[in-house]
Amino acid sequence: MSVVTRFAPSPTGFLHIGGARTALFNWLFTRHHGGVFRLRIEDTDRARSTQEAIDAILDGLRWLDLHWDGEVVYQSKRLARHAEVVKDLLAAGRAYRCWASPQELAAMREKAKAEGRSPRYDGMWRDRDPATAPAGVDPVIRFRAPQDGETVIADLVQGEVRVSNVELDDMVLLRNDGTPTYMLSVVVDDHDMEITHAIRGDDHLTNAFRQTQLFLALGWMPPQFAHIPLIHGADGAKLSKRHGALGVGEYRAMGFLPEAVRNYLLRLGWAHGDDEIISTQQAIDWFDLPQVGRSASRFDMDKLLNLNAHYIREADDARLVDLIVPRLEARGDGILDDPGKARLLAAMPGLKPRAKTLNELADNAAFYVRRLPLAFDAKAEKLLTSEAWARLGRLRAVLDGQSDWAGPALEESVRRFAEAEGAKLGDVAQPLRAALTGSTVSPGIFEVMTALGRRETLARLEKNA
Repeated sequence: MSVVTRFAPSPTGFLHIGGARTALFNWLFTRHHGGVFRLRIEDTDRARSTQEAIDAILDGLRWLDLHWDGEVVYQSKRLARHAEVVKDLLAAGRAYRCWASPQELAAMREKAKAEGRSPRYDGMWRDRDPATAPAGVDPVIRFRAPQDGETVIADLVQGEVRVSNVELDDMVLLRNDGTPTYMLSVVVDDHDMEITHAIRGDDHLTNAFRQTQLFLALGWMPPQFAHIPLIHGADGAKLSKRHGALGVGEYRAMGFLPEAVRNYLLRLGWAHGDDEIISTQQAIDWFDLPQVGRSASRFDMDKLLNLNAHYIREADDARLVDLIVPRLEARGDGILDDPGKARLLAAMPGLKPRAKTLNELADNAAFYVRRLPLAFDAKAEKLLTSEAWARLGRLRAVLDGQSDWAGPALEESVRRFAEAEGAKLGDVAQPLRAALTGSTVSPGIFEVMTALGRRETLARLEKNA
């Protein structure tokens, strides 16, 4: 059997971090088994679905490199097919029309609540003669659910789970305006898309019982279900924005690399021994459902930051330049021409070990492309006294004749200059750092001078003198 999975988000909001993990697990399972990964947008709730959310979901998946196979399926374009299936159920006696009023449904809920039961429809129109229906009222169509026995699911993560059928009421399939409900659409679309495995959050486990009943009533084979535990915050509470329950686009804006986010999400609820750093190819080779845990995982922003720092250190320098240039351009205080980008590229080996995010990397790199004259922070301003500028002017004259513009040679020249001045190296290097970067904190000053190059270094000493 060829594996076919689907990621099926509702476009009522952006792609959040829990949805991204669900997509990742589906994608990895499919790639591991050489199958097909489908994308379905469950947009039948037209009042709440937005094009903005659809665009954000597609963009988020592309950014994470979780590319789907084939065309995107939109549920809203399949309404006729959903209604057709309900006609078949009505003809077979597996569905019926229900004219229960909102007041009657509210009374059912209140009665159940008073009796300590879960609110549920009591089947009042299940066997009633439609001839007694109120005039001028459009009915909903309900599923005639089995009332005896159990519904059993052999879940690939949760194990065997079962529910007594008396606990499940007759769910609505078509609303009174003829639009399908989520439960109906999912079953029809999973069947028509030939989905073999439905991998999703365990908040859908209750839905799986109802959907299984509907699959069987239609004579269709249900997919194999795998309900993965939800993600909690580091404190064990339900994941919220304060824990990091943000849209994938926000992680991108905060400066995370997609491979870092994928690696982190992979380790939320799945393990491969003690391995923490897992490449995409290793993930495809290793991932399978038996290794998915049954308990909720905890989101830890510090761990994600540390993982992102690792991937920044390992990333190609030219790629990092391309990623931080838009961030630097957004500031509007830099010159991102070819010489400026060349300085960033030359500086990247010294910059990337110091950053946990691309935003941090851009912050640290900004001085390389700033327009002259530089602005100085308070500590740099304090160092750059008139005496310090005078000394730097003398150093500039020495550097102007420097033939070898590489770190070791520059360090030797500055050391010799400091000795000639009767000063310690630090007494020269710290004001030099301040003059060249605008700060007292930077990569090694000789690395900075090498990356800036002769022309820019001398210009900064001259412009600010």
